[in-house]
Amino acid sequence: MRRLLPVSLLALSLAACSAGPRAEVVAPPPPVAAVPATPAPAPLAELVKAVDIPFERFQLANGLTVIVHTDRKAPIVGVTTYYRVGSKHEPKGRTGFAHLFEHLMFGGSENVPNFDVPLESAGSTSTNGSTWYDRTNYVETVPTGALDLALFMESDRMGHLLGAVTQDKLDKQRGVVQNEKRQGDNQPYGLEGFALGDGLFPVGHPYRHSTIGSMADLSAASLADVRKWFTDNYGPNNAVLVLTGDIDAATARPMVEKWFGKIPAGPAVPSVAAAPVTLPAPVVRDIADQVPTLRLTRNWSGPGLADGDAEALAVGLDVLGGLASSRLDNALVRGSQQATSVFAGVQQHEQLSMIQVAMDVKAGVARADAEAALDAVIAKFLAEGPTEDELRRSATRLVSQEIGQLEVVGDFGGKGMTLAEGQLYLGNPANYKESLARIAALTPDKVRAAVAKWLSRPVLAVNTVPGTRTEKGELMGGWGDEAASPAPKTAKAADAKAAAPKLKTGPKREFPPVAPVGDLAFPAVERAVLSNGMPIALARRTAVPKVIVSISFDAGTSADRLSTPGTQSLMLGLLDEGTATRDAVAIAEEQERLGASISAGAGLDSSTVTLNALTANLAPSLSLLADLVRNPAFRAEDVARVRDQQLSNIAQAQSNPRALASRNLPPLLFGAAHPYGLPGDGLGDAKSVAALTPAALRAAHDKWLRPDTGRITVVGDVTMAQLKPLLEAAFGGWQPPAQARPVKPLDLPVPAPSPRIVLIDRPNSPQSVIVGGRVLPLTGKDRDQEALDLANEVLGDGFLSRLNLDLREDKGWSYGVRSAVSSPVGPRSFSVVAPVQADRTGDSIRLLLDQMAAFPAKKPVNAEELTRVTDGNIRGLPNRFQTNAQVLGAIVGNDRLGRPDDYYATLPTRYRGIDAAAMNRAAQQYLQPAGLVFVVVGDRKVIEPQLKSLPLPLEIATPVDSGAVAGE
Repeated sequence: MRRLLPVSLLALSLAACSAGPRAEVVAPPPPVAAVPATPAPAPLAELVKAVDIPFERFQLANGLTVIVHTDRKAPIVGVTTYYRVGSKHEPKGRTGFAHLFEHLMFGGSENVPNFDVPLESAGSTSTNGSTWYDRTNYVETVPTGALDLALFMESDRMGHLLGAVTQDKLDKQRGVVQNEKRQGDNQPYGLEGFALGDGLFPVGHPYRHSTIGSMADLSAASLADVRKWFTDNYGPNNAVLVLTGDIDAATARPMVEKWFGKIPAGPAVPSVAAAPVTLPAPVVRDIADQVPTLRLTRNWSGPGLADGDAEALAVGLDVLGGLASSRLDNALVRGSQQATSVFAGVQQHEQLSMIQVAMDVKAGVARADAEAALDAVIAKFLAEGPTEDELRRSATRLVSQEIGQLEVVGDFGGKGMTLAEGQLYLGNPANYKESLARIAALTPDKVRAAVAKWLSRPVLAVNTVPGTRTEKGELMGGWGDEAASPAPKTAKAADAKAAAPKLKTGPKREFPPVAPVGDLAFPAVERAVLSNGMPIALARRTAVPKVIVSISFDAGTSADRLSTPGTQSLMLGLLDEGTATRDAVAIAEEQERLGASISAGAGLDSSTVTLNALTANLAPSLSLLADLVRNPAFRAEDVARVRDQQLSNIAQAQSNPRALASRNLPPLLFGAAHPYGLPGDGLGDAKSVAALTPAALRAAHDKWLRPDTGRITVVGDVTMAQLKPLLEAAFGGWQPPAQARPVKPLDLPVPAPSPRIVLIDRPNSPQSVIVGGRVLPLTGKDRDQEALDLANEVLGDGFLSRLNLDLREDKGWSYGVRSAVSSPVGPRSFSVVAPVQADRTGDSIRLLLDQMAAFPAKKPVNAEELTRVTDGNIRGLPNRFQTNAQVLGAIVGNDRLGRPDDYYATLPTRYRGIDAAAMNRAAQQYLQPAGLVFVVVGDRKVIEPQLKSLPLPLEIATPVDSGAVAGE
């Protein structure tokens, strides 16, 4: 079963802040716009019945378990393979090895030189894998005609891998994984996860060490280790294969027998003892780190997935700190305002779970007071438990999330993973359904008892304190007793290069052909207009009983150039904090009862409010949406609180190396006057945000969020005949103001390119983040630029791109490199992002420049690249529109850029007309290194000498919270 709550103990929401509330006189709010009365939501029991993934299951003679689910909505099949081996199975001296081996599985097998190239050329998307404590998995979603190819390739690496694994491949993937570890360690709060494992479990406990492992153990891995890991763990009897989508069991069985049937069974993966641990006494550990705010956490280990308390504990933690109306939010964020962010959740694994409650403390609040307040909320909840209403709201939200997962056939988190994890962990692919039924039947007493049982035990308090980082991530993540008990001789680094005996490889196997793939059948788009002139676009899709509604306004962060930086972000963030008739708690509770979610945010060109609703509850959900959009209150106390949260987010961005680089690049490219020249995250700067008042925010709302700047786009299980009256009731009476529509000056000139490197010092950084870019002489509305997009895929957009293959796969200096060509309404830009190990910063920039200059002069598009980016995109188009949200994004994007409704349906024809020469011309014109500006965030003392040797001027800069860069 998938985790019930999509939470991570390592990924908490942004927090911390500075300025406090201020008193001010505000003009009275405008008259309340009438919205329809709110009907009652559908019963929870009816929602649970809607969650269903029918399947057939069979097993081959070699022990491979196969599960097939048929979903004919698109000509695609999700292929999901789970192996019963994860980091909990790693012996001492080999931490991180399961994950390292997952990387090696993509490096080719005896009959497949490269695992990604054939699949991407065949139209596969989400070709990926992951490792966790209990398992390793591999996913790809392919056109139906490429299923034979996918099964051949999965079976080849299951049964015919080791002859293709060389010392060179091992060394390169070792470098990639070590850079993945550096990238995680380099984040703010990046060492917290290591401390949690160390504190919750004794040395030797299977869940103690991190999945990424220790640098020393990764360096020690040898070819002999690789072979043993494969033969011990990767047999078919330790695997679950799930096929979901345009396939049935009768068709699948002979295909699976053909490719997997002759692979012999291997030894069974031995079970490990890994029970939850009760600490003998409370433990406190403080970690100093380069963070802007104190983070307090309370942690326990808890029950595994099969335990009778699993669902009750998950719902209890959701009520405590997962819901928008959670106890912690109401008490510490909205109430005492001692926190800018709170969290509670349970990360569930096969044999145990990890429970966390966390609080990011508001600037100026004494630590002792914050800790007392946090512990008081926990204690009160343990004593009381949830109310019946809280329990129902949490359960409805969880069921709604599960219904949403039914849209995706494969990939991470889709139906394939749901079935696979139920089988692997509990022997029951349908466990998700039983789990939801158990959630629906929970009582407040059952939840209170579970929470009290597990959270009343001694607590591990891991707290991250602002300061200079003193602990080293490269020394963390391992077994835990390395200093007192050195690893055995076989784990020493010298063995990593030991020669392995020659292998006998299997018989030659031939690639099966890929059957033709039909053109994309993009959903038909119906259009209508409300009585006030607001346009409606609807794409009806009935795969799941849900509807997504987007109201997009012609504003976005670029609108802030006509007001104050950060205005759109703060104004949109306040829409769900209160209306004339509802406060923030009432809004949150109503969404939870409806199983709906309403979010608002600003892109570069558009400000958007989005509703994700159950079809059964669409009418009351639209009523709530209308109230939020039309009647925001902007109460002074709410503005002060949310303003402080945005200031906190700015501080957090300043402490995150990638966010810091990304904030500072746009002002350098577009200049101070252009609407696109503000900090890239749209948060504004501390000075401008601190000055925003309720009156200014109400004025911004009235100026930009108005019916004559808005468009309504809807995708899901509803007809136009049903939808239009509901939208008319909610928005038809909304009239535009008398003032003329605002116009953003997107045609302002941008500065002439000034190529250089701007270095921002971030001491003690094991990695440097390189972000480069330049403005292109194009706008997003310029037609016939698909050749440029494909040329960029060849260069840097994708795993198989030249930049990624060179810096990651060949050199091993980075976990991943990506280039992009933006598509805004105004000027397009080219950018590249490369987090690299610090000692290779200069070499990496030189490599980026060389690769761009060589394309196409020395390295024009080759035949393999041409096939991959043209045929691969054509065949992969159906994969890109599995969900309502994906279809909605396409329609909104087409409207924003003035493209026709059939743009994606006709895209294959345009791709077929693009040859290598067209891509070479696009690369020559737009993807050259001339004019590039680089922002590099890293440890100056390590990287400055490297940068001085490059053929670009170097500036040493101090980041300022406006996003501009001041030279030294």
